[in-house]
Amino acid sequence: MDSQLACTEMAVVNEYSRKMKVCGHPVRLKLLCHIYRQGDPCVTNLWTSLGESQPVISQHLAILKENRVVDSVVQGNRRIYSICDDFIREVIAKMVAEVGEQGPC
Repeated sequence: MDSQLACTEMAVVNEYSRKMKVCGHPVRLKLLCHIYRQGDPCVTNLWTSLGESQPVISQHLAILKENRVVDSVVQGNRRIYSICDDFIREVIAKMVAEVGEQGPC
């Protein structure tokens, strides 16, 4: 096996592993499901629908944003979130499809 190819493959595996670890926290996974289902919601919609406090949701959104999983834009006095990582968006889409629209997340 070519050592350069092996290093490239390892880098890809490490990157996917990092993304999965970031998204693996239950609150963050629920956030991603809600962002996917609600079609770019504002932060208020997220914390009210999840039943968590605003600081908790904001902390988890900051981690997702820091790791380039979600992005946000300001529209008026609202901050709107979207999933910006294609890999994570596909994983969440499959999960939502599998558990159904009224599933656990």
